[in-house]
Amino acid sequence: MTQFSFAAVFSDHCVLQRDRNITIFGYADDGLRIKVTLCDSAGKILAENCGKSRGGRWEVRLDPQAAQTGCSLTAECADSPAKGARITLNDVAVGEVWLAGGQSNMEFELHNCEEGPAELADADGGKNVRFYYTNKIAWKDDKFFEAEHNTCWQTWESQWKTAWSAVGYFFAKKLAADLGVTVGVIGCNWGGTSASAWMRREYLEKDIELKTYLDEQTKATAGKSIEQQCAEYDAYEAENDIWQKKCAELYETVPGITWAEIEKRLGKCPWPGPKSCKNPYRPTGLYECMVSRIIPYTLRGVIWYQGESDDHKPHSYRKLFTNMIDNWRTDFQDDCLPFIFVQLPAHRYEQDKDFRHWCFIREAQQKVHDTVKNAWMTCALDLGQYNDIHPKAKKTVAERMENTALATVYGKISGEKALPPMLKDTLIKGSAVILTFANASDGFEMRTDQKTLSEYKAMEENQGNKFPENFTGFEIAGDDGVYYPAQFELGGKDAPGKITLTSGNVPEPKSARYAWYNYGPATVFGKNGLPLAPFRTAADSEQTATESAAIQQIMTV
Repeated sequence: MTQFSFAAVFSDHCVLQRDRNITIFGYADDGLRIKVTLCDSAGKILAENCGKSRGGRWEVRLDPQAAQTGCSLTAECADSPAKGARITLNDVAVGEVWLAGGQSNMEFELHNCEEGPAELADADGGKNVRFYYTNKIAWKDDKFFEAEHNTCWQTWESQWKTAWSAVGYFFAKKLAADLGVTVGVIGCNWGGTSASAWMRREYLEKDIELKTYLDEQTKATAGKSIEQQCAEYDAYEAENDIWQKKCAELYETVPGITWAEIEKRLGKCPWPGPKSCKNPYRPTGLYECMVSRIIPYTLRGVIWYQGESDDHKPHSYRKLFTNMIDNWRTDFQDDCLPFIFVQLPAHRYEQDKDFRHWCFIREAQQKVHDTVKNAWMTCALDLGQYNDIHPKAKKTVAERMENTALATVYGKISGEKALPPMLKDTLIKGSAVILTFANASDGFEMRTDQKTLSEYKAMEENQGNKFPENFTGFEIAGDDGVYYPAQFELGGKDAPGKITLTSGNVPEPKSARYAWYNYGPATVFGKNGLPLAPFRTAADSEQTATESAAIQQIMTV
C-alpha cells in the first residue's frame, strides 16, 4: 500500500494562503476517500471537504479563510484498507504565501548577507515569518525521497533560519509588518541555474529557440545509459568538492589572487560538470525534482531573481522567461499568478570584457514587465557589487520587491511610489531626443557614484578601450548606429517626467540608450528613490559577444 500522507510541503507550522480556495494534497492508494478538516485555535471547524485519490495522489480544496494562527489541519482516510488513518498538523497559520524562486542571488543565505548577523541576533526579528525549503536534490533516488520526508516548515525559533533565503526573508518580514499577518516563504531556488531547468519539457519543445536547451542536452548524453551518466556525475562531484576546497584555501591565504592564477595552480575549474540526467543544471531537471513536488500549493505570488545563467543566450531570454511564467501559472492553477522579479544589477568581473550580454537580459526583463500580465520588474541596477556576481547586501532589493507587491498585488501604495522610472515614449525633434518616462511624475534627481564610475573606467582601460571624458551613461546614435555620449537635461517644472538628450557628434539622432553596460554607475533616480531602468529606444545591429566570461559563474552558496 502507498503510505497515506500529506505532501512534504505540508507540515506543522505551515502557512496557508488566506482569502483564496486552499488546495491540500498528498499521497494514498487509488480510489480512497480522503477527508480534510481545518480547525481554528479553539478547535472549531473552519472548513472541511473530501476527495478521492487517483494515481497515488489525493487533492482536496477548502473554502477561503481569514488570516489567523494556531490552527490545525487534519487528513483522514475514510475507506478500507486505510480506514481510520489520520494525520494532524499543528500550529498552522493562515496568511500570505510567496514562493522565492531563481538562482543563487535568491538562494543567498541570511547568515551570509551583509545584514544577516544583526538580523539573526534579534530574537523577534522574523517572528511573523515562516519558511519551507523545497527538497534540494536533483535526482529522484532513495536519498531524494528520504530527504524530502524530512523537510518541514520552520519558524524563527528554528536553528536552520540561518540558511533561509535572505531576499525571501526580508521580503516576507516587511510584508508581514505592512499587512499584519503571518507570511510564509517557499524556497525553490538553486544557484547557477537557467530558467530552462525550472520548466516542463513541453514548454521548451514547442519553440525552436528554446528547444536548443533540450537539443544540447540530448547531444551531450547520446549513447550513454542512465547508469553511466550518474557515475560520471558522481565522479565529477567528488572532483569538484576537492577543487572547490583548494580554491577556497587559496582565496583565504593569497588575498587578491586572480582567477587565472587559481586555474594555473589547480587546473581548470570542473564546475558545472558533465551534462547528464543527474546534473541539476539540466533543462527540466529542477521542475521535475523541486517545482512539481509543491504543485499546486496555493500561493499569493512568486518573487523571482534569476537570469545570470542565461546570459549565453540573452536574445532568447524574454521568450524563455515568458514561457516559464505561463508554465507555472498553468500548473499552479492560477492564470493570474503574480510574478515580481529582479532586473539584473550591474555586474562584471575585473578582467572580463564588457560583453553587454546582461544588457540584453535586462532588456528582456523590461519587455516581460511591459507585456506579461501581472508580472512586475524591480530595478536593481545600482545594487551590483564590483567583481562579484553576488551582492552581499540583500535587504534593499527585497524591500523594493515588497513595495512592488504592496502597489501591484495589494493596492496599498501607488505604483508611482513603488516602481522605477521606465521609458514610456520617444520623440526626436531636430538634434534632440526627448524621452518621456513612466513613474516619474515628480521628476528626477542625480546621484554621484564616483566609486562605480572609477571601477568601470579602470576595467575599460584594462581592455585597451579609451574611456570618454564626457561620459554620462546616456548615448545617442545616428543612421550609422555609432553611439556617442550624450548630454542630458532633466525635465523641468512643466515636464518633470522628461529627459532631453543631445550630442555635438550626432546632429540627426535616430536612437538613444542608457546604462548600456554590464557594470557601470547608476546616476539618475526618480524622486521616489528608485534608479532609472536601463533602456534603448531601438534595436540595432549590435549582437552580444560570443566569448565566455573568464570566471565561471559558480553560483551555489
